[in-house]
Amino acid sequence: MKKSTTGLLIGSALVVGLSGCASSASQSSGQSGASSDRSWYQHPFVCGLAGSVIGGGIGYASSGSSDEDSGAAIGATAGASIGALLCADNTPEPEEPQCPSYDGEIPAGAAVDAEGCPLDSDNDGVPDYRDQCPGTPAGVEVDAEGCPLDSDNDGVPDYRDQCPNTPAGEEVNSLGCPDSVVLEDVNFEFDSAQLTSEARNVLNDVAERLVNNPDVRVRIEGHTDSVGSADYNKELSQDRAESVTAYLAERGVESDRMMAEGFGEEQPVATNDTDAGRAENRRVELDEWN
Repeated sequence: MKKSTTGLLIGSALVVGLSGCASSASQSSGQSGASSDRSWYQHPFVCGLAGSVIGGGIGYASSGSSDEDSGAAIGATAGASIGALLCADNTPEPEEPQCPSYDGEIPAGAAVDAEGCPLDSDNDGVPDYRDQCPGTPAGVEVDAEGCPLDSDNDGVPDYRDQCPNTPAGEEVNSLGCPDSVVLEDVNFEFDSAQLTSEARNVLNDVAERLVNNPDVRVRIEGHTDSVGSADYNKELSQDRAESVTAYLAERGVESDRMMAEGFGEEQPVATNDTDAGRAENRRVELDEWN
């Protein structure tokens, strides 16, 4: 068999082998996405070496007797380059997610910040594109739609509700209460209108809800037991109602939204014949002022 024929046959066999190697390498890189997972024979170095042998064989076979060495060298160089390119890992680098910190798909057209994350203008944890209640005050707990929680489902959200545990189905006013509400533990020093420290703590929460409910006006009512004269008790209850009003104003509730009224011993809710009954009668109530 002639040299040229032998060389071409060997070269053809090697070309077929290299093509299979390159094809396998391409499939492997497409499936795994990482060159480190490829077989040893699929790496560019090995493919380049095989290409060099193929190119050298073809160059040798296609050269005349006078330039066999140069033909083999040129063929080997070209074959090495082609083989390495065929087995190169051309798998594109995986794209970074648009917003790694956001767990969910961001719809097309949604407003995003500089990092590609969906905007949350009121910082309630619900992005604007699905926030049904934009503009929720800072710190207010919200549901999955971004709306303030309403635990008793009375239509007044918790952060405004002075009576957060109203029974289901009961009609309430703008304060979230069925009627006037007794401000539990809002007490005073003996025979005075000075609030106790515990009373101030209770009123802090009352004031916060009133500040968050700016369209509501309220009446603060003072009541006493029957110990002492009726005139004295009327005056004391008025002073106590005004003391509560003044403290709420200090906490941010506008004065023109409040009215203080003292009823003295005129509206008892329990007997004045026992200590427990008299304690119930000494109270401050909050009601809607229309």
